[in-house]
Amino acid sequence: MIPSQIGPWLRFLVENQMQERPSDPTRPIRVLLADDHVVVRKGIRDFLEADPALEVIAEAGDGVAAWRLIAQAAPDVAVLDIRMPELSGIELTKRIKAHYPQVRVLILSAYDDEPYILALLRAGADGYMLKTAQGDDLVRAVKQVNAGKSVLDPEIAAKVVATLTQPQPVEPLSERELEILRGVAKGRTNREIARDLAISDRTVQGHLANVFGKLHVASRTEMVTVALQRGLITLDDTAQ
Repeated sequence: MIPSQIGPWLRFLVENQMQERPSDPTRPIRVLLADDHVVVRKGIRDFLEADPALEVIAEAGDGVAAWRLIAQAAPDVAVLDIRMPELSGIELTKRIKAHYPQVRVLILSAYDDEPYILALLRAGADGYMLKTAQGDDLVRAVKQVNAGKSVLDPEIAAKVVATLTQPQPVEPLSERELEILRGVAKGRTNREIARDLAISDRTVQGHLANVFGKLHVASRTEMVTVALQRGLITLDDTAQ
């Protein structure tokens, strides 16, 4: 089952297209850089500003400073490292997307580890490039995420596709968890399920949390869909 937050990435990788946002050709793309290594920031800045269509308007050496600058400088694109002092690139991306969704986030990292990649995609990052990328590729990536496209480094793309298309193992559900799952499938509320099973609402919530974790889902609807796909319940179980 593909996590709902990452599904659009898989569609992008297959179809190679996303909805573009309008751009203003009369002004350069405003970029914020956040990386705790001064030398790395200078190299990135040199690459980006070699193209007149890009302008680096602010730099930060840690996540908290970058967060402040997002509000002050209003960049179009934030180019972030993952591991930074004070606030990681993952947490910073979550904040940006929650409070400034118009700001595009391009991750530029030395890490190609699967947990980092998936965490950033779930957080809402618009692109993920490795620091081994060529300067032209980096410039192109900034322009693409600014236009509303999603970008993955070629070395990352294969890993993402392999991960998202591989079914995740499901831990067996207990009999009580299956009972609660069937109740949800019938459209019953937590209170109704608790009444039917003679348990507390809190107990139902606890079991539901366990089922969500075991099935790798984030909503009741997704839970029922996955349960049907895996044969844990049948269509008869969904009849009200």
